[in-house]
Amino acid sequence: MKKLQLLPVGPVDARLLEWLRQALSEKFRVPAEILSPALDPAFALHAERQQYHSSEILASMQRYITGSTWRLLGVTQLDLYIPILTFVFGEAQLGGSAAVVSYHRLQQEFYGLPEDMDLLANRLLVEAVHELGHTLRLTHCHDYRCAMAPSHAVEWIDIKDSGFCEDCLARALEAV
Repeated sequence: MKKLQLLPVGPVDARLLEWLRQALSEKFRVPAEILSPALDPAFALHAERQQYHSSEILASMQRYITGSTWRLLGVTQLDLYIPILTFVFGEAQLGGSAAVVSYHRLQQEFYGLPEDMDLLANRLLVEAVHELGHTLRLTHCHDYRCAMAPSHAVEWIDIKDSGFCEDCLARALEAV
């Protein structure tokens, strides 16, 4: 049986990663495992921005995909970007096998607020489901509660559910 594989990208909170593994396994009803060792993202650091280029990380992740991979999700605490945006919470291959998600800007501490691990875990789950949805050929949804709704700011994540709306779920099932 194929598995959802979670790949740490740089140092990642082990408890958060294990929680995400379990939550995604339940959400997608597929076995999930954490790969080791972590991917060293140093090659993707762009010093002028002090951020990591998510597309470069995504391309590098391809070597981890095997015949037992259902989907590969890179998870990082690093600040990600693509050249046309200031930052991204994640990036995925539309209809592909891989996605990456960052919890750097999902942490309350980034905004000068006290740590909230429950809120962080929920935000990370929503964004992980969103990016994995892109691998299932799902595009952005107009239902603001759907995990596939776009997230231009962390506040938008907080109003989304960690699941797909009926339309997106139907399309995701067709893609499987």
